[in-house]
Amino acid sequence: MAECAVTYLLDRLTVIWEQKAKELKGVKEGIEAIKDEFERMTAFLRVADAMEDTDMELKVWVKQVREVAYDTEDVLDKFILNRQESRPNVFVCKLFHWISTLRFNNAIASDIESIRIRVRGIADRHQRYQYKFNIPKAGSSSVVVNSLAYDRRGDALLVEEAELVGIEGRKSELMGWVMEGGARLGVISVAGMGGLGKTTLVKKVYDDAAVKKHFQSHAWITVSESFKIEELLKDTIHQLYDETKQPVPRGINTMSSNQLKEVVKQFLQERRYVIVFDDVWSIQAWDAIKYALSNNSYGSRVIITTRLTDVASHSSMGTEGNVYMLEPLTQEESWTLFCQKTFRKSSCPPYLMEISHDILKRCAGLPLAIVAIGGVLATKSNRFDDWVMLNQSLGVELEGNDKLESLRMILLLSFKDLPYYLKACFLYLSMYPEDYRIESNSLIRQWIMEGFVQQKVGRTLEEVAQGYLNELVNRNLIRLVRSNDDGSVKSCRIHDFLREMLLSKSRDQSLVMIVNEQTSGGINKVRRLSIHGSLAKVNTQRSGTQLRSLLSFGVTDMESTLSIHELLHSCRMLKVLDLSGSHLESFPKTITKLLHLRYLSLRCTKIKSLPRSIKKLQKLETLDLKHSYITKLPVEILKLPNLRHLIVYRCVEYSYLPFDFTLGFKPPVGMGALTSLHQLSFVEATPGSGILIELGKMKELRRLCILKLRREDGRAICSSIEKLHNLRGLNISSTAEDEILDLHYLTSPPVYLQRLYMSGHLAKFPHWIKSLNNLVKVYFRWSRLREDPLEYLQDLPNLVHLEFLVGYVGEELCFKARKFQRLQLLDLDKVEPLKQVIIEEGAMPNMEKIIIQRCTFLESVPSGIERLTNIQVLEFFDMPQEFVHKLLPETLDGDYHKVAHIPQVYYTYWRDDAWEAHPLGANRQMPRAATRTNDQRNSL
Repeated sequence: MAECAVTYLLDRLTVIWEQKAKELKGVKEGIEAIKDEFERMTAFLRVADAMEDTDMELKVWVKQVREVAYDTEDVLDKFILNRQESRPNVFVCKLFHWISTLRFNNAIASDIESIRIRVRGIADRHQRYQYKFNIPKAGSSSVVVNSLAYDRRGDALLVEEAELVGIEGRKSELMGWVMEGGARLGVISVAGMGGLGKTTLVKKVYDDAAVKKHFQSHAWITVSESFKIEELLKDTIHQLYDETKQPVPRGINTMSSNQLKEVVKQFLQERRYVIVFDDVWSIQAWDAIKYALSNNSYGSRVIITTRLTDVASHSSMGTEGNVYMLEPLTQEESWTLFCQKTFRKSSCPPYLMEISHDILKRCAGLPLAIVAIGGVLATKSNRFDDWVMLNQSLGVELEGNDKLESLRMILLLSFKDLPYYLKACFLYLSMYPEDYRIESNSLIRQWIMEGFVQQKVGRTLEEVAQGYLNELVNRNLIRLVRSNDDGSVKSCRIHDFLREMLLSKSRDQSLVMIVNEQTSGGINKVRRLSIHGSLAKVNTQRSGTQLRSLLSFGVTDMESTLSIHELLHSCRMLKVLDLSGSHLESFPKTITKLLHLRYLSLRCTKIKSLPRSIKKLQKLETLDLKHSYITKLPVEILKLPNLRHLIVYRCVEYSYLPFDFTLGFKPPVGMGALTSLHQLSFVEATPGSGILIELGKMKELRRLCILKLRREDGRAICSSIEKLHNLRGLNISSTAEDEILDLHYLTSPPVYLQRLYMSGHLAKFPHWIKSLNNLVKVYFRWSRLREDPLEYLQDLPNLVHLEFLVGYVGEELCFKARKFQRLQLLDLDKVEPLKQVIIEEGAMPNMEKIIIQRCTFLESVPSGIERLTNIQVLEFFDMPQEFVHKLLPETLDGDYHKVAHIPQVYYTYWRDDAWEAHPLGANRQMPRAATRTNDQRNSL
């Protein structure tokens, strides 16, 4: 984190140096000296950040670097803020302005000199640490490996107790992969987050008598993040030769890695072997290992465990291998394990039942967490208050309780292995409440505004940040809740124990402060504040002078809202402000004084208008007013040159999806002035606003949502869309369901378009769609197409998601043989008078989910659905009872035999003011979260 703070500061110093050099009289030399010293420290900091927990002196040094970087940023921000506020336009004020500026510059010069002295002292200590740890100076090509990994798997192979709970089924499946299959070498990867019991499961398989008998040679190799290939190969050789009681070859201690690989390969050449590589941390590590393995034809197997999904996939490629994604324990398994560890042979006392389930919920099926917490509770009395206290202070317990040390270190190891640019992003997740569903778009924009995301050539900051998020999912550090059609993260959650670890580190670094109903006193020296529920007991007077981010969650009481207003008066340096869901009925005027503000979210508030003074927020890049009551923007919004994301819309309540359930905003004249916009949603095509022509000037747009188009707007909107070459998402809607959406003028659509939503009557199919080779999702809503749309869509190479809502008026849809090769989700909603759906041989081979809803004329399930071997879910929503009856297994001559191979077949219907989902067929399991299919699909 210190390295991230310094890197961000250096970027700002460079910009200020180039743009403000003439105004920095008297302090240029000081700033240059500070910049030089920080540049010398950056290479050392990347290593020091990872090592600080093992050396208290080093930890203090890193803390000092972080604090002086923050203080330097404060001085720079004060300087910029003064320049923005001091704009005298009356002659009488000039003398006063000159005197004030002189005093201010003297104060800034004094601050810079003080910081320069501090940095010089820190730099001297930096030289001593370079010598102590033999760490390279900036620019050196030497590689430093952190050998102080906190890996405790060798002590007890993670969780011995977990062998008794939930492991037999997993073991049986993994045993099948190991013992069966072809004669070629098979690499089996077991992947999942730290603490899931990967090592325990694999050891259980490895030690099984049948495995021992089946294979001639066996070896168990712990890789870890800091492995050396030569030592790993020597360990492998010793195990293989010792097992056969043969002496190891002479001279292996002086052999090169290639020579050692040859020794291993020759030994395995004529043997059926099983080798486990436990804890592989990178693709490079696996690539260094695999060339030592003999790819003979004896049915040998290699098993690896890893926390990284891409390592698991990569290692199994090109072999008869599989990837086993280890899932958390079920609720029943978790409870069994918890009771075994906590109550031994006794059962849970009734008065502790509720608090036990609360604690267990926070473990989220992680065996290591359940065993660790159970071990702590087993040593406590069964007093209810003690258990409540542990639940409330889990973060403190995780940091200071010896019985939780193993859990903490296993979790910390994943954090330490992160590249430096991901550590700040991951720590930022501690801002969100426990078990909170984090929307990726909001998180990504916050990361960018915080300066965590590095620019890469040819990619937008948003694309780079999305890559960061995908990498955290790949490392199994965050749980994917919902993905986009292109596989990127749409929403996610963080495991509660990981969050507690992050909170501990954030508090230690004064990075984040969490305020809730129990918090009292003042707000300490902190950069980021997250309010969970209430701010009523906190003293907010002059508390936020160093705050850069303020996020609130669930703040609905008036007292806390007033406290936030008061706090904002002192938050002059704020960059990120998210007051989503707060009890706000009018725009807080104080916000327009936050001249450094880059991100502003007032989602789900009752604000009805923006003030004209919004133009003061010259640095604003994101303005998120989703689900507010704003329907019109002032013309002053056009004075925000850096605005990248303008999100203004709300959805009306509905039970059955109406045509116009989304309300957008009326644009001011001249919207084309916002040339930096990447996202614009949902703007209304208001007559007289010129918006249809102005859109063509916004060449950076990636997402565009436009409402209330008329038939006569067709030529203008098509002309503008053709100019938006960077467009990835387009949502376009007419004024009413029977209004013609005339898009035939569009001849050169944006080639990168991935998502297309069209709402309105299409007199004829837009033939240009068939040229969109990057199209991932297309949604026809109230289109009433008469031409068969499948003819134009069937050859799109990347189409994954296809939906129709009153989109087609034919009686038959036929998915032809070997067409729709990548389609995974099909949704047919109120497609009438549709009677028959036909799936020919080889069509939709990757189909995973089909939803059929309100298709009242449909006579049977899709013909040929039994050919779809990868389908997992078939949902029927509000269909006629006689149609559903045909799917029951006891119905003679019904359709049950066609769908018997599908794991989840269920029917959703309206009952007692709620949607209920029920499985169709014997022994079927409901999905963990049944889909409510009438969601707000037009949201990009």
